[in-house]
Amino acid sequence: MWTAAGSLLAWVWLLLCQGFFWRTDVRLPTRTEPDVWPSVCVVVPARDEAAVLPAALPSLLLQDYPGRAEVFLVDDGSSDGTGDLARELAGRHGGLPLTVGSPGEPPAGWTGKLWAVRHGIGLARARDPEYLLLTDADIAHAPDSLRELVAAARSGGYDVVSQMARLRVDSVWERFVVPAFVYFFAQLYPFRRIAVAGRTAAAAGGCVLLRAETAERCRIPDAIRHAVIDDVALARAVKRGGGRVWLGLAERVDSVRPYPRLHDLWRMVSRSAYAQLRHSPLLLAGTVAGLALVYLVPPVSVLTGLAAGSTSAAVVGGLAWLVMTGTYVPMLRYYRQPLWLAPLLPFTAFLYLLMTVDSAVQHYRGRGAAWKGRTYARPDALPDEG
Repeated sequence: MWTAAGSLLAWVWLLLCQGFFWRTDVRLPTRTEPDVWPSVCVVVPARDEAAVLPAALPSLLLQDYPGRAEVFLVDDGSSDGTGDLARELAGRHGGLPLTVGSPGEPPAGWTGKLWAVRHGIGLARARDPEYLLLTDADIAHAPDSLRELVAAARSGGYDVVSQMARLRVDSVWERFVVPAFVYFFAQLYPFRRIAVAGRTAAAAGGCVLLRAETAERCRIPDAIRHAVIDDVALARAVKRGGGRVWLGLAERVDSVRPYPRLHDLWRMVSRSAYAQLRHSPLLLAGTVAGLALVYLVPPVSVLTGLAAGSTSAAVVGGLAWLVMTGTYVPMLRYYRQPLWLAPLLPFTAFLYLLMTVDSAVQHYRGRGAAWKGRTYARPDALPDEG
């Protein structure tokens, strides 16, 4: 019963004191269209993205943007013809000008994505843009997406405006894992706290509008060149440099990448989970204990309490489970999923616990932070460039 009471207290604190993370009403802030639209360069790092490019790239080329804009796709050593396909799509659909570049293999100390972003920003600087839109190759934008992002940045005076793209939720495993992924992210980085002064900083790498002057001042991406979780690192660098950051849920920015199998989702989470914990065994142990207390204790208390005739344990555990379920409902509604999934959140949390442990195991086996044929060392193992 006392363990269940600890879980209930944790949920009351999360409900009221963690920036109302469970609410899903943080959308693009109030905005007015500028009299003169600033120039924007869109940078798209892409590695073996031929499968998703036809559904995503045309949405960028056909942006309804009143100012000057163009797209730079950086082919990061693809083996599936990503660069050639991008040129073909640009010829077929027209729209914004497209430049396809290739940076070569990243040097030691750089992740492949950030090396590609660096190359893209370098190409864009020749156009002297006021803003850079950093977006992934699997993200489809509504025709007015760029227009709305720029208007929000200008109206609010933000250096970064980022939207967490709505991920695909079609398969059974996507229904279980994807809404919870965003829910857990918001729990770690409450969106309401990001927009105000303070240490909380995060962005969603699929859609980041960044002021070009801020990127240069904060040495992005050079200052975060080894970051596996590059979007959070970018937001922290901007905030440390005195910039303002906004992050919220997207309404018309969608990921088209499928994750049909549990294995696909497992790999997505486990490749960076231990990096999120700064490769610390102590943080890993604390995270596992915290997940168990917050998410697993309530249903276990209900079942064991009923089996052992301990009404108090069952009732207290049930209350904690009820609060947990209620906080998950808004995210399920945002993803248009059935609400009967809400009481099953402990099952999904248990999967995430296993993914996190597996991420640590793979790290110590030398296979951590692996993605598309590359494996990245922990930051303190990299050479110091002084």
